[in-house]
Amino acid sequence: MKNRDFIDIGSIMEEIFSAAEDFSSAFSERVGCQPGVKGFNWDAQRDFYPSHSYPPANIYITEDKTIVLEFALAGFREEDIELEIQGDYLVLSASAPDSEAPPEGAHFFKRRLKLKSFKQQKYYVPEDKFDREKVSALFKNGILRVTIPPRQTTRTEPGKKVPIVSAEDRGARQES
Repeated sequence: MKNRDFIDIGSIMEEIFSAAEDFSSAFSERVGCQPGVKGFNWDAQRDFYPSHSYPPANIYITEDKTIVLEFALAGFREEDIELEIQGDYLVLSASAPDSEAPPEGAHFFKRRLKLKSFKQQKYYVPEDKFDREKVSALFKNGILRVTIPPRQTTRTEPGKKVPIVSAEDRGARQES
């Protein structure tokens, strides 16, 4: 400890408390927690659909529980885009126009604009929570906005009873 004959516990404790304060504020900013409030604030830091990086998308839910999916599809035509609901999923596919291929022999200094086809991208929208009959999709200025409102009443299907068989009964059935 820098030419001292004793350890300065006070300055060590100040450093520890300062580091703890810095960590606490950094954690709160990153995770979105407020001191004294339980739970997390799910903000833009969390990616619920990490497997699809193309096309770029915003996916959010509004206060009235409507889910909105926005896809950046610049360069695509409306007739090149397919959107359907299959089970609990919204499925998006698009075919890139053939005329948008890069010139042969081109050497790009920067290439961020890529038009490529994609098939069967699935986005989870549970049937029991969202109203399939009221889904709307608007394609304007290269942005496809899909709006799926919540069901007014949630649908629940009746459960199915599963019979339980004891090991003795199972053995007796197999012998006969």
